[in-house]
Amino acid sequence: VGGQAIYVILNAVTGGGVTGAPLPGLGIDIAQLLCFLAFWGLHLWFVAKGTESIRWLEKAAAPVLLAMGLALLGWAYVNAGGFGAMFSQPSAFGPGGAKEGQFWSVFWPGLTAMVGFWATMALNIPDFTRFARSQRDQFLGQAIGLPLPMALFAFIGVAVTSATVVIYGEAVWDPVALAGRMGGMGVVLALFALLVATLTTNIAANMVAPANGFSNLAPAKISFRMGGYITAAIGIAMFPWKLMESAGDYLFVWLVGYSALLGPIAGLLIADYFFLRRTRLDIDGLFSSDGPYTYKSGWNPAAIIALVLGILPNLPGFLSKAGIIGAVAPFWTDLYGYAWFVGLAVSAAVYLVLMRGRTAD
Repeated sequence: VGGQAIYVILNAVTGGGVTGAPLPGLGIDIAQLLCFLAFWGLHLWFVAKGTESIRWLEKAAAPVLLAMGLALLGWAYVNAGGFGAMFSQPSAFGPGGAKEGQFWSVFWPGLTAMVGFWATMALNIPDFTRFARSQRDQFLGQAIGLPLPMALFAFIGVAVTSATVVIYGEAVWDPVALAGRMGGMGVVLALFALLVATLTTNIAANMVAPANGFSNLAPAKISFRMGGYITAAIGIAMFPWKLMESAGDYLFVWLVGYSALLGPIAGLLIADYFFLRRTRLDIDGLFSSDGPYTYKSGWNPAAIIALVLGILPNLPGFLSKAGIIGAVAPFWTDLYGYAWFVGLAVSAAVYLVLMRGRTAD
């Protein structure tokens, strides 16, 4: 998204002078690839500077994003002729709509996709809250700083997308495409805000946790910085621009798909910390190679079994949605629509059964 934003800005400034034919196998032209690499390099710069630079970025970006979000809502309000016109568009799920009667079949997978979007932060938020001065500070920070702003930005997204139907005659869900239609300085300002939003989200939600994870695998050889470089390399190998080619694939294959992996992990953490150990941990033992959490050569067999069993129910539906296998029974595709919730419940239940009457060995 960030690379595409740079690409659109350059074309707006040069009058479309940096377009070209798509490169074989990549599906994007050379200018798009270079813009992607430039944005990718910006991530590496912050990783190289360390966690303090990331903290500075998050603090500096927050008011900018809020101001630009409200400005975008104001633009939609003025150009659509007010909230009445913005919210008077008929629902595609209503009587006579293109998707009449399909609301719930789209709502639950859509909800799961959004949970999947935040599931990364749900698992790696301790990477940030551990720096809080007290439990109260981190609780208030999350309670105020996450639900309210996210509800506001969700409203802005829905309102602006609805307004585009009035303004352009069609729903424009892609923020880069929308900014490209604004014209003038609006393009540059809107895309600058999008650049900042994408950068802060990517680093906080998608780079810090894996960078720490790789570092923890071999602390003596892999630093946080090197872990970030490894994460960035994997990010390129995934061809992320392919994920954005279709809104449906992005939501129902990618987001729901990886929620099927993250849900079982969350289930294990919740079951172990809240139900098995009653929030009591041996802090020193967490960092000991032969302490109470060593289990079997550093692995907890019950956790591995619970993780696998939490993933398996969603596997047929994912493989079918991704086009890896053909159609499967409707039961599996319906179950996949609740992937995060199913994975969390199954892994937590299996883990508690296997660990019944036990704590760390």
